[in-house]
Amino acid sequence: MSIEINNESGVGVDEESLVALATHVLGEMGINPLAELSIVVVDEDAMSELHEKWMGEPGPTDVLAFPMDELRPGGGARGDLESPTDPALLGDVVLCPQVAARQAEEAGHSTADELELLCTHGILHLLGYDHAEPEEHKEMFGLQARLLESWQEVRNTR
Repeated sequence: MSIEINNESGVGVDEESLVALATHVLGEMGINPLAELSIVVVDEDAMSELHEKWMGEPGPTDVLAFPMDELRPGGGARGDLESPTDPALLGDVVLCPQVAARQAEEAGHSTADELELLCTHGILHLLGYDHAEPEEHKEMFGLQARLLESWQEVRNTR
């Protein structure tokens, strides 16, 4: 996997851990090892601009996902058992650590844990998952929980 991280936020984040998490998530999802992903960490002002421009919502949000390639059954980054997967430029996951820190405090866990949750969530959006409908929500958040649980197991053995 080619995973680039760019921290433009002015806040220290564990970039190495986020890259390792993203590698784990993409591997667990069966994504082609040649796939490319970009993680961008921005401040609240930059996130507010992106949130308003792309989602029509005011103020900063925690995570945004900008997919690049069309993910098709049997092609793109994910394939089926009968056809090989092609490498793909998955897109960008944009994280805001200041929003993540507030959410982490409310949830009672660390900012690092919140950023890992948000990064996983963003990657799932890049892979075509959504949570607008109740069934989609159940599938996406269930998968997110399983991926984070398996990540905790991997991280604890390092």
